[in-house]
Amino acid sequence: SLPARTVPIMTLKTTALALVFMPLAASFAQAADPVGTWLVAGQDAIVRIADCASLQASADKSAPPIRTLCGTVVWLKEPIDPATGKPPVDSKNVDPAKNGQPVLGMQGVFDMHPAREPDQWDGRVYSIDDGKIYDGNIIMHSDNELYIQGCYMLFCRGEKWVRQDLPAPPKPAASPAKPSQPRAR
Repeated sequence: SLPARTVPIMTLKTTALALVFMPLAASFAQAADPVGTWLVAGQDAIVRIADCASLQASADKSAPPIRTLCGTVVWLKEPIDPATGKPPVDSKNVDPAKNGQPVLGMQGVFDMHPAREPDQWDGRVYSIDDGKIYDGNIIMHSDNELYIQGCYMLFCRGEKWVRQDLPAPPKPAASPAKPSQPRAR
């Protein structure tokens, strides 16, 4: 007769430990994070999402402050408006104090805080199309793709952004070299 096959005890212990700790490890898995630079759907601007500079401690000093994120335009495909020869400005902002501000450096994502749903942030977004701020959210589809939307009542409109590094700044144009003059002897 054939000898009975035995499973090494070490394998059983290792398997048991893995089964115990796998759910625990999964709960520590880090969710996708929207912090970084993002190419907008029209591929004509890059927005940097980062911790808001105005982050303040919560009123309840015993509770940690809530992490909030904001987004600012940091790159434009066309930094000079061909029609005016100047940097593009926001001409539709309903706030008279902000109407006419440069688009480069303009904030368009406000006070995004973690939502109850995983990989989602709730806050406000600015629409450059109509110059208004809407309740909105960011939904992380992956580490390199997010969906950002603004909502009015039950109607939402949004777009997909992809993670994108800032392009290298253009090199200054070299001045034409002067022809060398023969030296007198």
